[in-house]
Amino acid sequence: MKTFLKYFYEVLSQFFSGFGSIFKGLIEGFKKIFNFKMYLQIAKDYKGDFNVGEWVLFGVSLLLILAFVALVIFLILFIIRKYLRFRKTVVEQESMLEEISELNGKVATLMKEKEDILAMKVSQLGLKPGESPTIETASTEGENGEEELNPATDCRFAKLHDVDVKYQDYKQLDYGNSFTLSELVELFRNFAASQLGLYYKSEMIRLFISALASTKLVILQGISGTGKTSLAYAWGKFLKHDSCVASVQPSWRDRSELFGYFNEFTKKFNETDILKELYEAGYTDDIHTVILDEMNISRVEYYFAEMLSILEMPNQDEWIVEVVSSGWPSDPKHLKNGKLKIPPNCWYIGTINNDDSTFMVTDKVYDRAMPIDINDKGQVFEPTSVPAQDINYSYLNKLFQDAINNIQMSEEVLGKIEEMDDYVIQHFRIAFGNRIVAHMKKFVPVYMACGGDEIDGVDYFIAKKILRKFEQLNISFIRDEIDGFVNFLNRTFGENKMKECIEYVLRLKKIS
Repeated sequence: MKTFLKYFYEVLSQFFSGFGSIFKGLIEGFKKIFNFKMYLQIAKDYKGDFNVGEWVLFGVSLLLILAFVALVIFLILFIIRKYLRFRKTVVEQESMLEEISELNGKVATLMKEKEDILAMKVSQLGLKPGESPTIETASTEGENGEEELNPATDCRFAKLHDVDVKYQDYKQLDYGNSFTLSELVELFRNFAASQLGLYYKSEMIRLFISALASTKLVILQGISGTGKTSLAYAWGKFLKHDSCVASVQPSWRDRSELFGYFNEFTKKFNETDILKELYEAGYTDDIHTVILDEMNISRVEYYFAEMLSILEMPNQDEWIVEVVSSGWPSDPKHLKNGKLKIPPNCWYIGTINNDDSTFMVTDKVYDRAMPIDINDKGQVFEPTSVPAQDINYSYLNKLFQDAINNIQMSEEVLGKIEEMDDYVIQHFRIAFGNRIVAHMKKFVPVYMACGGDEIDGVDYFIAKKILRKFEQLNISFIRDEIDGFVNFLNRTFGENKMKECIEYVLRLKKIS
């Protein structure tokens, strides 16, 4: 035994002395590598015998040695860094696995609690586990345990049902309105100033009311802080019916953002405030307003495309939107077979800011809307105190129709517009269709009935609806044509009569 222990000792001594020699050799090697004193001594011994060329080679060799040392240090640091990263990843993976294990435990606990709850529900029905409810129960359990609604008795439209209850005994009122359109302009202007502290020029109110007469979609555009949303808000206050404000979100992609959607899990319809406003408007002869605030923060043609098509139909009886694919006996009163008739007494007012955070509004939208620029702050004036008004939609619509039928655009002005159309086609390759002409024949007569001048109305309409198409062109290619177009406008319509058009094209020329 003593002999073996002696043998084993000598073997281990030999083995570990080898490791000692390795580390000792490494230490001695690093000492020699970084012994700068010895390098200086060697250089001092040979410096007297070096010629010029050898001094150059000495410098090169010194740089190579320094580069090699730097490379060794870099490799050591790189290996250490790699190891630390690897170690951190391993630790994070282990921590994540522990967290997953903990979450799995919680899920198992929750599943057990769910089973206990379901067992309690079954016992309350007087059933044993595994049995099914009898056919007489008012509602049934779904495959996943959720309660399904009975189409005959359960309402899936909570907000619309509340509207039905609110208006079950309602009778439309005749407010006995007798004002003219020009008087309406001043009533609204003085109300906004006296009651809300909002000051607008008569020209702005005139444009706004004319826009309402010509289309159901009005776009208020301009720089931030000039009162775009405030104007639409004040209109609702003036009519004693607050506007429904919908703040458009970048995530809006389809019509469900306007009307809502059917939740397959709850079997109920998630209604929006816009849907409720439209449904309520169907009961009354009041004027309703939906404000699409910052409507171009998402693409308008995505979420509003169906409404654009519906509102363009000449027959208002065809203004129907499908809310759900099929009807239930318990659905709201005015929801026929899952379809809702869009009421004509509701307008849609969108506000837009043209900056890097928004999308460009396309021709499809602009052609069906009336844009109004609000870039100037209203000047303070001393208003007459005017309270909010009860106004029948039928009366206001009659004022619009009377103006359109009785105040015709003059043949002289229509002829000048046709000349301008030919000029624009020839020089700018842009034409406007029948939709825009029909739109103009509504806007301008109402503008005149509101107290405006015919040429001023034509000027504003052409600038915002027709010349706006110039923005699609490469302005640098047509800038030489702009001066000729300005001369044509002055010569055809009168010197400086078409101020909006001239200012617009000169601004385009300036920025080209």
